[in-house]
Amino acid sequence: MIMNEIALSLDTVWMLLAAMLVFFMQPGFALCEAGFTRSKNTANILFKNFVDFMFGSLLFWFVGFGLMFGSDGAGFVGRPNWGDLSFYQGTLPVEGFLIFETVFCATSATIVSGAMAERTKFSMYVIYSAFISLIIYPIEGHWTWGGGWLSDDAAGSFMMDIFGHGFHDFAGSAIVHSVGGVLAVIGALALGPRRGKYDKDGKSRAIPGHSLTMAALGVFILWLGWFGFNPGSQLAASGAVNRTAICHVFLTTNLAAAAGGVATMAVTWLKYGKPSFSLTLNGVLAGLVGITAGCDMVSPVGAVIIGLICGTVLVFAIEFIDHRLHIDDPVGASSVHGVCGILGTLLTGLLSTSDGLLYGHGWGFFGAECFGILVIDLWAAACGFILFFGIKWLHGLRVTARIEDEGLDIYEHGETCYN
Repeated sequence: MIMNEIALSLDTVWMLLAAMLVFFMQPGFALCEAGFTRSKNTANILFKNFVDFMFGSLLFWFVGFGLMFGSDGAGFVGRPNWGDLSFYQGTLPVEGFLIFETVFCATSATIVSGAMAERTKFSMYVIYSAFISLIIYPIEGHWTWGGGWLSDDAAGSFMMDIFGHGFHDFAGSAIVHSVGGVLAVIGALALGPRRGKYDKDGKSRAIPGHSLTMAALGVFILWLGWFGFNPGSQLAASGAVNRTAICHVFLTTNLAAAAGGVATMAVTWLKYGKPSFSLTLNGVLAGLVGITAGCDMVSPVGAVIIGLICGTVLVFAIEFIDHRLHIDDPVGASSVHGVCGILGTLLTGLLSTSDGLLYGHGWGFFGAECFGILVIDLWAAACGFILFFGIKWLHGLRVTARIEDEGLDIYEHGETCYN
């Protein structure tokens, strides 16, 4: 009995420590985004990252937690809990589990901020950030981590009847990152490009950020935070199984990040004649995003493969979205989180040592991963179109040309970061 209490306490402390690390990703995102954009918008960008966590914390506690984890995973969505946590019956303390899930919810909303930077009305940002935390994320989270139909591997369930497997996303390549990436690209499409981004012939012009030092510090912080994001999703540290699992996830997470950075560095060196530091920073993030779905299921070699693929594809995805689609994403969020979130989910279906297609386990698990990412991102896309184009039509998403040219800081907030 005493040993069980000690184990439960250890698991609780581990979960809360992981939640702290994931929360620390908020300043990582803030610094990364601010560094990749111009100094005249820095206060606005930092403020938006606070908004994500402030509103996300309140809304997810009051309503979103019930929508995601209520109704025992049955149906399309759970039930609003209106701040009452007593409905949840789990091994770990519900208050701690709520905090752990809250930091993930805030991350999904934060991803969108970077793609829509430098030209979005602050008031409209508050509205759509709240909507993501309140509706979009909790519902698709209910289908998966909430025990819903996509992850249901019980005999006779939809997924088992069709694929023989439930959908698997250990820490959020699909549930958090691809959803954020899909919303990011739709939001950037609704806004339109920044003034001066494309010339009259449609050729893309680079708009350099004001501080690669700040961006690099942000990526280092995100890399550290991911050691809470992925290993923390085990939600336990006691016992041989859990301590082995979190160590394995820690290793695969780090290897994929390193491989992603190396791949992007090599590709940019070959493609442009010089290794791009800014793109390599995003390459590290691409590897981290890619490994997040299957960090518990792939081998260390599989993690390196995922990182190399994501880091390579990232360069071409950023170029395609910018040069071909003419969607202006200042920080590359749609490529890093959207494209690599999808890739990581699909590669899990191929490289899982226990169920993967390339390990001789048939097409079932890979099919479940393909179907799951399709359904989740179609949900995000449909909600994103309604949300962003609805706001644009009803009120307008974008600031005026003068505000954009002179900077959002002074016009939207009456203060600047640099004086």
